[in-house]
Amino acid sequence: MYIVSEKLEFPPIENANEEGLLAVGGDLSPERLLLAYRSGIFPWFNDDAIIMWWSPDPRMILRPREVKISKSMRKILKSDNFQLTKNKSFQEVIRNCSQVARKDQDGTWITQKMQNAYRELHLMEKAVSYEVWQDTTLVGGLYGIDLGHVFCGESMFSTVSNASKFAFIKMAQELESKNYLMVDCQMYTDHLASLGAKEVPRETFLELLKRENKTGQ
Repeated sequence: MYIVSEKLEFPPIENANEEGLLAVGGDLSPERLLLAYRSGIFPWFNDDAIIMWWSPDPRMILRPREVKISKSMRKILKSDNFQLTKNKSFQEVIRNCSQVARKDQDGTWITQKMQNAYRELHLMEKAVSYEVWQDTTLVGGLYGIDLGHVFCGESMFSTVSNASKFAFIKMAQELESKNYLMVDCQMYTDHLASLGAKEVPRETFLELLKRENKTGQ
């Protein structure tokens, strides 16, 4: 197993094992995290474990134009039941993602170290949050890393039905309008599949990741 040193580098992602584990160790500095995401790698580990770096094959992605919107969600999108904001409450979103139980996802990996690291990226305008409100109450949201042509989704939460779906769909619609190539959803979940995300070979994911977004931001 490759052990990350103080040097700012990762091994070739083809070295990842069958589960997608590529390397261990290193730190969560902004520079290393951004290098990881730009290389198709992300951190995922528990509080009591060493930092683990992953690049699974296949990879779960969403092409923004392919987001699935059910009839019931179309009604919700047209109603005034939810209100969406962006980057208004990043800290609250990531805290809720670490605490609120979600189907197909385990929030325990969003450690305090992870939260601190992504807040730092948020201050650099690299980590982004979408918030869903009912009146003045935060009821859902998601956060991730914005690479300018690819959005690397990290986690979402919901305390009322359909709030996270609302955030995800609105995000996808915004990204489509800005010509983003994909949302990196990392690994398969039924929830993401229901919203239009699909598994693709890691090679296909990397080809999209390396393209330039000439007409977007």
